[in-house]
Amino acid sequence: MTSALTHLECPRCAQGYDAQALHNVCTACGSPLLARYDLDLVRRTLSRDALDARPQTMWRYAELLPLQDVAAAVSLGEAMTPLLRAPRLGAAIGVDDLWVKDESRLPTGTFKARGAAVGVSRARELGVEHVAMPTNGNAGAAWAAYAARAGMRITVAVPRDAPQITVREMAVTGADTIVVDGLISDAGRLIAEGCAEHGWFDASTLREPYRLEGKKTMGLELVEQLGWTLPDVIVYPTGGGVGLIGIAKALQELEELGWIGGRWPRLVAAQASGCAPVVRAWERGERRIAEPWPDAHTVAFGITVPKPLGDELILDALARTAGCAVAVEDGQALDELDRLAALEGLFACPEGAVTVAAARALREQGWIAAGERVVLINTGAGVLYPESVRRRPQ
Repeated sequence: MTSALTHLECPRCAQGYDAQALHNVCTACGSPLLARYDLDLVRRTLSRDALDARPQTMWRYAELLPLQDVAAAVSLGEAMTPLLRAPRLGAAIGVDDLWVKDESRLPTGTFKARGAAVGVSRARELGVEHVAMPTNGNAGAAWAAYAARAGMRITVAVPRDAPQITVREMAVTGADTIVVDGLISDAGRLIAEGCAEHGWFDASTLREPYRLEGKKTMGLELVEQLGWTLPDVIVYPTGGGVGLIGIAKALQELEELGWIGGRWPRLVAAQASGCAPVVRAWERGERRIAEPWPDAHTVAFGITVPKPLGDELILDALARTAGCAVAVEDGQALDELDRLAALEGLFACPEGAVTVAAARALREQGWIAAGERVVLINTGAGVLYPESVRRRPQ
Protein backbone atom coordinates (compact mmCIF):
# COMPACT_ATOMS: atom_id res chain seq x y z
CA MET A 1 0.00 0.00 0.00
CA THR A 2 1.74 3.13 -1.27
CA SER A 3 0.46 6.69 -1.16
CA ALA A 4 -0.48 8.22 -4.50
CA LEU A 5 0.22 11.72 -3.16
CA THR A 6 1.66 13.95 -5.88
CA HIS A 7 1.59 17.55 -4.63
CA LEU A 8 -0.25 20.19 -2.63
CA GLU A 9 -2.51 22.69 -4.34
CA CYS A 10 -4.22 25.93 -3.43
CA PRO A 11 -7.94 25.55 -4.19
CA ARG A 12 -8.30 29.32 -4.62
CA CYS A 13 -5.44 30.30 -6.94
CA ALA A 14 -4.32 26.81 -8.10
CA GLN A 15 -0.69 27.33 -7.14
CA GLY A 16 1.12 24.02 -6.60
CA TYR A 17 3.53 23.07 -3.84
CA ASP A 18 6.04 20.27 -3.28
CA ALA A 19 4.41 17.76 -0.94
CA GLN A 20 7.80 16.59 0.33
CA ALA A 21 8.47 19.95 1.97
CA LEU A 22 6.75 21.56 4.95
CA HIS A 23 4.02 24.05 4.14
CA ASN A 24 1.27 25.87 5.94
CA VAL A 25 -1.15 28.00 3.89
CA CYS A 26 -0.75 29.29 0.33
CA THR A 27 1.96 31.94 0.27
CA ALA A 28 0.23 33.73 -2.61
CA CYS A 29 -3.32 34.12 -1.27
CA GLY A 30 -3.47 32.67 2.24
CA SER A 31 -5.86 29.81 1.45
CA PRO A 32 -5.54 26.39 3.07
CA LEU A 33 -3.71 23.88 0.88
CA LEU A 34 -5.16 20.56 -0.28
CA ALA A 35 -3.35 17.27 -0.88
CA ARG A 36 -3.68 15.95 -4.43
CA TYR A 37 -3.26 12.35 -5.60
CA ASP A 38 -2.61 10.46 -8.81
CA LEU A 39 -6.13 9.05 -9.04
CA ASP A 40 -5.41 7.41 -12.40
CA LEU A 41 -2.74 5.34 -10.65
CA VAL A 42 -5.12 4.48 -7.82
CA ARG A 43 -7.79 3.44 -10.30
CA ARG A 44 -5.34 1.08 -12.04
CA THR A 45 -3.90 -0.48 -8.90
CA LEU A 46 -6.77 -0.58 -6.38
CA SER A 47 -10.39 -1.70 -6.50
CA ARG A 48 -13.26 -1.49 -4.07
CA ASP A 49 -13.25 -5.25 -3.71
CA ALA A 50 -9.55 -5.26 -2.80
CA LEU A 51 -10.33 -3.19 0.28
CA ASP A 52 -12.28 -6.11 1.75
CA ALA A 53 -9.06 -7.96 2.57
CA ARG A 54 -7.51 -5.04 4.41
CA PRO A 55 -7.62 -4.39 8.18
CA GLN A 56 -10.69 -2.50 9.40
CA THR A 57 -8.81 0.71 10.17
CA MET A 58 -8.59 4.16 8.62
CA TRP A 59 -5.20 3.17 7.16
CA ARG A 60 -6.94 0.81 4.71
CA TYR A 61 -7.17 3.84 2.40
CA ALA A 62 -3.37 4.26 2.27
CA GLU A 63 -3.28 5.20 -1.42
CA LEU A 64 -5.55 8.17 -0.65
CA LEU A 65 -3.57 9.26 2.40
CA PRO A 66 -0.36 11.30 2.38
CA LEU A 67 1.92 9.04 4.43
CA GLN A 68 4.70 7.62 2.28
CA ASP A 69 5.26 4.64 4.60
CA VAL A 70 1.97 3.56 6.17
CA ALA A 71 3.86 0.96 8.20
CA ALA A 72 5.45 3.86 10.08
CA ALA A 73 2.12 5.52 10.92
CA VAL A 74 1.76 6.92 14.42
CA SER A 75 -1.23 4.91 15.53
CA LEU A 76 -3.28 4.26 18.64
CA GLY A 77 -5.56 1.80 16.87
CA GLU A 78 -7.93 3.86 14.70
CA ALA A 79 -10.57 1.28 13.89
CA MET A 80 -13.42 2.02 11.49
CA THR A 81 -16.25 3.56 13.52
CA PRO A 82 -19.76 2.08 13.48
CA LEU A 83 -22.54 3.38 11.28
CA LEU A 84 -25.67 2.65 13.29
CA ARG A 85 -29.34 2.69 12.34
CA ALA A 86 -31.36 4.91 14.70
CA PRO A 87 -34.98 3.83 14.07
CA ARG A 88 -36.50 5.01 17.35
CA LEU A 89 -34.88 8.44 17.13
CA GLY A 90 -35.83 8.56 13.45
CA ALA A 91 -39.46 7.93 14.34
CA ALA A 92 -39.30 10.71 16.93
CA ILE A 93 -38.08 13.31 14.44
CA GLY A 94 -39.93 12.01 11.39
CA VAL A 95 -37.01 10.54 9.42
CA ASP A 96 -37.62 6.90 8.52
CA ASP A 97 -34.06 6.06 7.46
CA LEU A 98 -31.83 7.70 10.06
CA TRP A 99 -28.22 6.68 10.77
CA VAL A 100 -25.51 7.84 13.18
CA LYS A 101 -21.81 7.63 12.37
CA ASP A 102 -20.43 7.25 15.90
CA GLU A 103 -16.93 8.70 16.10
CA SER A 104 -16.79 8.36 19.88
CA ARG A 105 -15.19 4.91 19.48
CA LEU A 106 -11.86 6.37 18.29
CA PRO A 107 -8.79 6.86 20.50
CA THR A 108 -9.20 9.86 22.85
CA GLY A 109 -12.96 9.55 22.34
CA THR A 110 -13.47 11.85 19.37
CA PHE A 111 -13.07 12.12 15.60
CA LYS A 112 -10.11 14.41 16.23
CA ALA A 113 -8.03 11.23 16.41
CA ARG A 114 -8.35 10.84 12.64
CA GLY A 115 -6.76 14.20 11.93
CA ALA A 116 -4.16 13.81 14.66
CA ALA A 117 -3.07 10.36 13.48
CA VAL A 118 -2.42 11.54 9.93
CA GLY A 119 -1.19 15.02 10.88
CA VAL A 120 1.34 13.79 13.43
CA SER A 121 2.43 10.89 11.22
CA ARG A 122 3.08 13.17 8.28
CA ALA A 123 4.78 15.82 10.43
CA ARG A 124 7.18 13.21 11.82
CA GLU A 125 7.82 11.89 8.32
CA LEU A 126 8.79 15.41 7.23
CA GLY A 127 11.13 15.91 10.18
CA VAL A 128 9.02 18.04 12.52
CA GLU A 129 10.08 17.86 16.17
CA HIS A 130 7.74 20.39 17.81
CA VAL A 131 4.16 21.21 16.77
CA ALA A 132 1.86 23.87 18.18
CA MET A 133 -1.84 24.58 17.90
CA PRO A 134 -4.83 26.35 19.47
CA THR A 135 -7.67 24.09 20.51
CA ASN A 136 -11.15 24.08 22.00
CA GLY A 137 -10.14 20.90 23.82
CA ASN A 138 -10.62 17.68 21.89
CA ALA A 139 -8.20 18.41 19.06
CA GLY A 140 -5.49 19.34 21.54
CA ALA A 141 -6.12 16.18 23.54
CA ALA A 142 -5.85 14.04 20.41
CA TRP A 143 -2.76 15.76 19.03
CA ALA A 144 -1.09 15.61 22.46
CA ALA A 145 -1.70 11.86 22.65
CA TYR A 146 -0.34 11.20 19.16
CA ALA A 147 2.59 13.55 19.68
CA ALA A 148 3.48 11.59 22.81
CA ARG A 149 3.21 8.37 20.82
CA ALA A 150 5.56 9.86 18.20
CA GLY A 151 8.07 11.23 20.71
CA MET A 152 7.31 14.73 19.49
CA ARG A 153 6.92 17.91 21.55
CA ILE A 154 3.65 19.83 21.40
CA THR A 155 2.46 23.20 22.69
CA VAL A 156 -1.27 23.88 22.90
CA ALA A 157 -3.22 27.00 23.80
CA VAL A 158 -6.73 26.40 25.10
CA PRO A 159 -9.54 28.71 26.26
CA ARG A 160 -10.13 28.68 30.02
CA ASP A 161 -13.75 27.53 29.49
CA ALA A 162 -12.75 24.39 27.58
CA PRO A 163 -13.93 21.06 29.02
CA GLN A 164 -11.61 20.26 31.91
CA ILE A 165 -11.34 16.59 31.01
CA THR A 166 -9.69 17.51 27.71
CA VAL A 167 -7.33 19.96 29.42
CA ARG A 168 -6.27 17.16 31.76
CA GLU A 169 -5.82 14.81 28.81
CA MET A 170 -3.36 17.30 27.31
CA ALA A 171 -1.50 17.68 30.57
CA VAL A 172 -1.18 13.98 31.31
CA THR A 173 0.23 13.24 27.85
CA GLY A 174 2.91 15.88 28.35
CA ALA A 175 1.70 18.79 26.24
CA ASP A 176 2.97 22.26 27.10
CA THR A 177 -0.47 23.67 27.86
CA ILE A 178 -1.24 27.39 27.91
CA VAL A 179 -4.67 28.41 29.26
CA VAL A 180 -6.04 31.56 27.65
CA ASP A 181 -8.71 33.99 28.86
CA GLY A 182 -10.72 34.20 25.64
CA LEU A 183 -11.82 32.17 22.64
CA ILE A 184 -9.98 29.88 20.24
CA SER A 185 -9.22 32.91 18.07
CA ASP A 186 -7.29 34.42 21.00
CA ALA A 187 -5.46 31.13 21.49
CA GLY A 188 -4.66 31.13 17.79
CA ARG A 189 -2.97 34.52 17.98
CA LEU A 190 -0.81 33.32 20.86
CA ILE A 191 0.25 30.20 18.95
CA ALA A 192 1.06 32.25 15.83
CA GLU A 193 3.34 34.45 17.93
CA GLY A 194 5.02 31.39 19.45
CA CYS A 195 5.58 29.77 16.06
CA ALA A 196 7.20 32.94 14.74
CA GLU A 197 9.40 33.30 17.82
CA HIS A 198 10.37 29.69 18.52
CA GLY A 199 10.11 27.96 15.14
CA TRP A 200 7.36 25.56 16.17
CA PHE A 201 5.45 24.00 13.29
CA ASP A 202 1.95 25.52 13.18
CA ALA A 203 -0.58 22.66 13.18
CA SER A 204 -3.63 24.91 13.61
CA THR A 205 -6.83 23.92 11.86
CA LEU A 206 -6.24 24.04 8.08
CA ARG A 207 -2.88 25.77 8.54
CA GLU A 208 -1.31 22.42 7.75
CA PRO A 209 -2.77 20.25 4.97
CA TYR A 210 -2.83 16.78 6.50
CA ARG A 211 -5.32 16.91 9.36
CA LEU A 212 -7.95 17.25 6.64
CA GLU A 213 -6.77 14.01 5.02
CA GLY A 214 -7.39 12.12 8.24
CA LYS A 215 -10.86 13.61 8.62
CA LYS A 216 -11.55 12.67 4.99
CA THR A 217 -11.59 9.01 5.98
CA MET A 218 -14.97 9.58 7.66
CA GLY A 219 -16.46 10.06 4.22
CA LEU A 220 -14.59 7.12 2.71
CA GLU A 221 -15.75 4.82 5.52
CA LEU A 222 -19.32 6.05 5.41
CA VAL A 223 -19.74 5.34 1.71
CA GLU A 224 -18.05 1.96 1.99
CA GLN A 225 -20.26 0.99 4.95
CA LEU A 226 -23.34 1.79 2.86
CA GLY A 227 -22.17 -0.59 0.16
CA TRP A 228 -20.79 2.22 -2.03
CA THR A 229 -24.17 3.90 -2.15
CA LEU A 230 -24.80 7.48 -1.12
CA PRO A 231 -27.16 8.81 1.55
CA ASP A 232 -29.41 11.72 0.71
CA VAL A 233 -28.21 13.99 3.53
CA ILE A 234 -25.17 14.16 5.84
CA VAL A 235 -25.43 16.48 8.85
CA TYR A 236 -22.13 17.61 10.32
CA PRO A 237 -21.53 19.81 13.43
CA THR A 238 -19.51 22.69 12.06
CA GLY A 239 -16.93 24.82 13.81
CA GLY A 240 -13.68 24.82 11.87
CA GLY A 241 -15.45 22.60 9.35
CA VAL A 242 -12.52 20.30 8.57
CA GLY A 243 -14.68 17.17 8.68
CA LEU A 244 -17.28 18.62 6.34
CA ILE A 245 -14.60 19.77 3.90
CA GLY A 246 -12.98 16.34 4.21
CA ILE A 247 -16.21 14.49 3.45
CA ALA A 248 -16.70 16.62 0.34
CA LYS A 249 -13.10 15.89 -0.71
CA ALA A 250 -13.68 12.17 -0.18
CA LEU A 251 -16.78 12.28 -2.38
CA GLN A 252 -14.87 14.10 -5.11
CA GLU A 253 -12.04 11.58 -5.09
CA LEU A 254 -14.41 8.59 -5.03
CA GLU A 255 -16.34 10.03 -7.98
CA GLU A 256 -13.13 10.58 -9.97
CA LEU A 257 -12.13 6.99 -9.21
CA GLY A 258 -15.48 5.83 -10.59
CA TRP A 259 -16.36 4.15 -7.30
CA ILE A 260 -19.54 6.18 -6.81
CA GLY A 261 -21.99 7.85 -9.15
CA GLY A 262 -25.16 9.86 -9.07
CA ARG A 263 -26.11 12.87 -7.03
CA TRP A 264 -23.96 13.64 -4.01
CA PRO A 265 -25.47 13.76 -0.52
CA ARG A 266 -26.65 17.21 0.52
CA LEU A 267 -24.21 18.40 3.17
CA VAL A 268 -25.58 20.30 6.16
CA ALA A 269 -23.42 22.55 8.33
CA ALA A 270 -25.10 22.38 11.75
CA GLN A 271 -24.16 25.16 14.14
CA ALA A 272 -25.27 26.53 17.50
CA SER A 273 -27.19 29.81 17.48
CA GLY A 274 -24.61 31.26 19.88
CA CYS A 275 -21.86 30.87 17.26
CA ALA A 276 -23.20 30.56 13.72
CA PRO A 277 -20.93 32.44 11.29
CA VAL A 278 -21.36 29.82 8.54
CA VAL A 279 -25.15 30.03 8.81
CA ARG A 280 -25.06 33.83 8.62
CA ALA A 281 -22.84 33.79 5.55
CA TRP A 282 -24.94 31.07 3.91
CA GLU A 283 -28.18 32.95 4.46
CA ARG A 284 -26.62 36.09 2.98
CA GLY A 285 -25.39 34.20 -0.08
CA GLU A 286 -21.76 35.04 0.70
CA ARG A 287 -18.73 32.92 -0.26
CA ARG A 288 -16.60 34.15 2.65
CA ILE A 289 -17.26 35.05 6.28
CA ALA A 290 -16.74 38.78 6.52
CA GLU A 291 -16.31 39.19 10.27
CA PRO A 292 -16.05 37.00 13.37
CA TRP A 293 -19.22 36.02 15.23
CA PRO A 294 -19.59 38.45 18.17
CA ASP A 295 -19.69 37.14 21.77
CA ALA A 296 -19.48 33.51 20.64
CA HIS A 297 -20.81 31.09 23.25
CA THR A 298 -22.44 27.66 23.20
CA VAL A 299 -22.53 24.46 25.25
CA ALA A 300 -21.25 22.73 22.12
CA PHE A 301 -17.82 24.13 22.93
CA GLY A 302 -16.03 22.27 20.15
CA ILE A 303 -17.83 24.28 17.47
CA THR A 304 -17.23 27.67 19.07
CA VAL A 305 -15.22 29.02 16.14
CA PRO A 306 -16.10 32.67 15.42
CA LYS A 307 -14.40 32.81 12.00
CA PRO A 308 -13.12 29.54 10.50
CA LEU A 309 -10.12 29.72 8.21
CA GLY A 310 -11.82 27.23 5.87
CA ASP A 311 -14.93 29.38 5.41
CA GLU A 312 -14.67 29.42 1.63
CA LEU A 313 -14.20 25.65 1.43
CA ILE A 314 -17.15 25.04 3.78
CA LEU A 315 -19.48 27.28 1.81
CA ASP A 316 -18.29 25.83 -1.50
CA ALA A 317 -19.05 22.30 -0.21
CA LEU A 318 -22.58 23.35 0.74
CA ALA A 319 -23.14 24.95 -2.66
CA ARG A 320 -21.60 22.00 -4.57
CA THR A 321 -23.95 19.54 -2.85
CA ALA A 322 -27.12 21.69 -2.79
CA GLY A 323 -26.80 21.58 0.98
CA CYS A 324 -27.51 24.22 3.61
CA ALA A 325 -26.47 25.63 6.97
CA VAL A 326 -28.75 25.70 10.02
CA ALA A 327 -28.41 26.93 13.61
CA VAL A 328 -30.13 25.49 16.69
CA GLU A 329 -30.49 26.67 20.27
CA ASP A 330 -28.42 25.11 23.04
CA GLY A 331 -31.57 23.96 24.81
CA GLN A 332 -32.73 22.12 21.70
CA ALA A 333 -29.39 20.37 21.38
CA LEU A 334 -29.37 19.28 25.03
CA ASP A 335 -32.92 17.95 24.68
CA GLU A 336 -31.79 15.88 21.71
CA LEU A 337 -28.70 14.68 23.58
CA ASP A 338 -30.99 13.20 26.25
CA ARG A 339 -33.39 11.84 23.63
CA LEU A 340 -30.66 10.13 21.60
CA ALA A 341 -29.33 8.44 24.73
CA ALA A 342 -32.77 7.36 25.95
CA LEU A 343 -34.01 6.06 22.58
CA GLU A 344 -30.84 4.59 21.09
CA GLY A 345 -28.38 4.16 23.96
CA LEU A 346 -25.91 6.56 22.34
CA PHE A 347 -24.40 9.12 24.71
CA ALA A 348 -23.31 11.78 22.23
CA CYS A 349 -21.26 14.89 22.74
CA PRO A 350 -23.15 18.22 22.57
CA GLU A 351 -21.78 18.82 19.07
CA GLY A 352 -23.25 15.50 17.94
CA ALA A 353 -26.56 16.45 19.54
CA VAL A 354 -26.56 19.64 17.46
CA THR A 355 -26.90 17.45 14.35
CA VAL A 356 -30.03 15.78 15.76
CA ALA A 357 -31.63 19.15 16.49
CA ALA A 358 -30.66 20.36 13.01
CA ALA A 359 -32.17 17.27 11.36
CA ARG A 360 -35.39 17.74 13.31
CA ALA A 361 -35.59 21.41 12.26
CA LEU A 362 -34.94 20.59 8.59
CA ARG A 363 -37.51 17.81 8.64
CA GLU A 364 -40.11 20.18 10.13
CA GLN A 365 -39.31 22.69 7.38
CA GLY A 366 -39.71 20.02 4.71
CA TRP A 367 -36.11 20.39 3.55
CA ILE A 368 -35.59 16.74 4.55
CA ALA A 369 -38.27 14.35 3.32
CA ALA A 370 -39.54 11.52 5.52
CA GLY A 371 -38.16 8.72 3.35
CA GLU A 372 -34.69 10.13 2.74
CA ARG A 373 -31.61 8.44 4.11
CA VAL A 374 -29.98 10.82 6.59
CA VAL A 375 -26.63 10.33 8.32
CA LEU A 376 -25.71 12.30 11.44
CA ILE A 377 -22.07 12.62 12.50
CA ASN A 378 -21.58 12.25 16.25
CA THR A 379 -18.09 13.60 16.65
CA GLY A 380 -17.32 12.46 20.19
CA ALA A 381 -18.19 10.78 23.45
CA GLY A 382 -20.67 12.39 25.81
CA VAL A 383 -18.62 11.30 28.81
CA LEU A 384 -16.13 14.05 27.92
CA TYR A 385 -18.88 16.58 28.74
CA PRO A 386 -20.48 15.35 31.99
CA GLU A 387 -21.90 18.80 32.70
CA SER A 388 -24.03 18.63 29.55
CA VAL A 389 -26.33 15.89 30.87
CA ARG A 390 -29.66 17.23 32.09
CA ARG A 391 -31.56 14.00 32.68
CA ARG A 392 -31.41 12.93 36.31
CA PRO A 393 -31.90 9.43 37.79
CA GLN A 394 -35.37 8.91 39.25
